[in-house]
Amino acid sequence: MDNFFKQAWAGLRILLALTVILGVAYPAVVWGVSRVPGLHANAEATDTTLVAVAREGDKYFVPRPSAATLPASGGSNKSEINEDYTKVVDERRTEIAQREGVPEDQVPQDAVTASASGLDPHISPAYAEIQIPRVAKASGLPVEKVKELVAAATEGTFTTTVNVTALNRALDAA
Repeated sequence: MDNFFKQAWAGLRILLALTVILGVAYPAVVWGVSRVPGLHANAEATDTTLVAVAREGDKYFVPRPSAATLPASGGSNKSEINEDYTKVVDERRTEIAQREGVPEDQVPQDAVTASASGLDPHISPAYAEIQIPRVAKASGLPVEKVKELVAAATEGTFTTTVNVTALNRALDAA
């Protein structure tokens, strides 16, 4: 029994030591390093636009549809052979074609299908392109200015995308 208490006491000391090291000291060191000037230019002030934010009104660009309901994220497990999914995609295509004033065959695929997380802020340049006339008219900005804002929000190395959240922020500032 004496051996049991020695081992229990040793285990408890290790638990307490690791709790202090990993639960207090390590986070404090990481936080301290993040405050060192020059390592990262003001990390707290960076513009993070990682989540799609849908805005009300025609003066804003519309992100991809979401299969998630906030605060949760997640996609749908339905595929193109699922009749319900096909119906939803067809309804979205008709709705977007009417809203943007284009034929249904010009509505890009990303406009009618949700992203994997359902919260992706990126759309294709083609989807942004068909929204430009509507946004320009509703916002009162010239079409060329809206095109410049789209170009500024376009990013990517292998796949070119437009960050809708950043683009809508730029529209507010214009």
